[in-house]
Amino acid sequence: MENEKYSLFNRNKINAISNEDKLQFGNYLEVVKSFAKITYQSVYVIDYEKMKFEYVSDNPLFLSGYSAEEVTEMGYEFYFRNVPKEDFELLSMINDLGFDFYDQLPKNDERKLYSISYDFHLKGKYDKPILINHKLTPLFLSENGSVWKSLCIVSISHNKNAGNVAIHKQGSDVFWKLDMLEKVWIAENKSKLKEKELEILRLYAQGLTINQIAERIFISSDTLKYYRRKIFDAFGVKNFTEALSFAIDNKII
Repeated sequence: MENEKYSLFNRNKINAISNEDKLQFGNYLEVVKSFAKITYQSVYVIDYEKMKFEYVSDNPLFLSGYSAEEVTEMGYEFYFRNVPKEDFELLSMINDLGFDFYDQLPKNDERKLYSISYDFHLKGKYDKPILINHKLTPLFLSENGSVWKSLCIVSISHNKNAGNVAIHKQGSDVFWKLDMLEKVWIAENKSKLKEKELEILRLYAQGLTINQIAERIFISSDTLKYYRRKIFDAFGVKNFTEALSFAIDNKII
């Protein structure tokens, strides 16, 4: 466990930040705080120079029973205390392989286009661990291209198991899934739906039933079930909830 702690802390440790770097952000935390007010998700800002949480939003669902101030004070120790051992080892692997991926990218602002998503359990003061999803993206880079500050969005995962690690690039039809056994990133094309299938998924997201969706788009329930099966097959999922989660995570809708 100590090796995992060391890796999680130091894989992207930044030793020095120049004055020019510091001119990048102004009063950016006010924007982050405003965003946190209007989302149900929890918001973190990680500072890789000081190796701490610079900001933690006050969303009790994702704080394991602690206050935002307590989590901010604990920093990465929050994860050491509240993530099951097997998932902590997973986080350490994701951390190392994620930064390995970034190390292969051009050391410029293009790095800000990439984000990583993954699931793991939090225990803390809950009766049993909950599966959450982290989406992490760079906010600021140092002058040598290292990730200096990152924004993390936390929500309840719709998956059943930890892992599900993927890197996405804004505006790209390609994403990279982590093969956790081989510890390699595999490039895949995003699944594409036809307009009718996208419309069905959007209507489901609005809370409409199968019959209501069929009536809205003037098709029979049997035809709608045909389209539904095509959506499930395209995404490799078993139900509409999983399909919607997949579409949101992969920015399809």
